[in-house]
Amino acid sequence: MPAQLSVNLNAVALLRNRRDLPWPSVTVLGRIALAAGAHGLTVHPRPDQRHTRFSDLPDIRALIDDEFPQAEFNIEGYPTDDFLALAEAAEPEQITLVPDDPEQPTSDHGWDFLAHRDMLKAKVARLTKTGARISLFCDPDASEEQLEAAKATGADRVELYTGPYGACHDDSAKAARELERLGKTAGMARAMGLGVNAGHDLTVANLPALARAIPTLAEVSIGHGLAADALEHGMAGTVRRYLKALQG
Repeated sequence: MPAQLSVNLNAVALLRNRRDLPWPSVTVLGRIALAAGAHGLTVHPRPDQRHTRFSDLPDIRALIDDEFPQAEFNIEGYPTDDFLALAEAAEPEQITLVPDDPEQPTSDHGWDFLAHRDMLKAKVARLTKTGARISLFCDPDASEEQLEAAKATGADRVELYTGPYGACHDDSAKAARELERLGKTAGMARAMGLGVNAGHDLTVANLPALARAIPTLAEVSIGHGLAADALEHGMAGTVRRYLKALQG
């Protein structure tokens, strides 16, 4: 079965926030994405609310509950107490913990699971009570020792950071090397019983090779590239193109 597609709405929200106006609407674009076949919606509500706002979360939750009950809501963020409370209130199907500093423009590395194992274990234990699946952002070349520490937190999945792979859009040899290490890390994670997600700088062009390199890939979360393509192809057409690319 191809990996599921979760559409990250942050880029839509960032465009909306350039003006004090309600468009483009994250719920309208989310509805179009889900109607076109996307399996879920992702947001990263940062403390400064520079893209997804806290007030967006109930609206997205209601959209899924009322119109697309088979879809999943994925909320990602750094596990401060404020973020944990926000995630608990939104009742997402998946919560993805990332090691970002609040001032970072975007995610650019995975957790050091050995250094943060005890902290993450406590956060995962709290969030597991919500019934959500818990995923942890992971470097593409994580060692076996690092993955064992990730497993020890009690998380269900890791999300492989695919930024370095996405940066190889003009270098096929380097892309092949990045795919090899992503495949190796995914294989070790699966052998330990961890599900594998992936995200960052994924596109229609680079998704097929990723899907072939990680045949057990469960989900991809895509925002920037998908939103950029939607300007050309429309949201519905873009979602269909990404779903086709995931078939490898």
